[in-house]
Amino acid sequence: MHRRVRLLNVDVDDVSMDDLVENFRQGIMLTLHVDMIMKLQKDREFYQLLPRFDVITCDSQILILAARLLGTPLTERVSGSDYFPRFYMRYRNDPSMTVFICGGRPGVAEVARRNINARAGREMVVGTNAPAPDYDRHPDQIERILAEINASGATVLLIGLGGARQEKFIFKYRHRLPAIKLFLPLGGTIDYEAESLKRPPAWVTNVGLEWLYRVVREPRQRWHRYFVHQPPFLYLLARQLMGVYRNPFADSPASMP
Repeated sequence: MHRRVRLLNVDVDDVSMDDLVENFRQGIMLTLHVDMIMKLQKDREFYQLLPRFDVITCDSQILILAARLLGTPLTERVSGSDYFPRFYMRYRNDPSMTVFICGGRPGVAEVARRNINARAGREMVVGTNAPAPDYDRHPDQIERILAEINASGATVLLIGLGGARQEKFIFKYRHRLPAIKLFLPLGGTIDYEAESLKRPPAWVTNVGLEWLYRVVREPRQRWHRYFVHQPPFLYLLARQLMGVYRNPFADSPASMP
């Protein structure tokens, strides 16, 4: 069990990257960033899933600074895009760790597959699927996704279907994916591994300006996240600092596993 830090209505695990890579081999991860924490102020269904995650990490330099302001500092930022390459390089010689990539734009997951397998030195990624944006309206597409994951024999699912959607997919269908032991809803990590999206320099991330880098590189996809969600977060953080923040779902306790 890790020490936990309360950020608005989410308890974040104070876990280090090294600890996570070495010891988290089975379960479901959530990497928390500002866009996601704002979804958790509005999406009751998503909020009620929180106790079912095995680990919740802080994937935002802004949230790291927020925890420090609250007097409960976190050890370090643990982002999905930093964690995943360390994960597959750590287990590149472990044949029990095989990965299925579900998500990304058409063709991107396949490029990520080739890149990861080249770096790992083996066929570690054993299958991919790039669902259509409206996949959840088509039961036949969902059945095909589940069948491909099961047929691949993968034990790890890297899934990128958009914040909250990918997590809900996991909890809805995990019972139909018996071979999957580790669920990694890491979204944009697929683009980074395919190199279709370049990572910012380390200093940009370290000073908390990755959001600006992403807006410049992907203005249409990112402006809503950073210019619509971040200002309200700062307001809610100020309320938490003053001790007057109220969980919007305080009357609806999160569901247990």
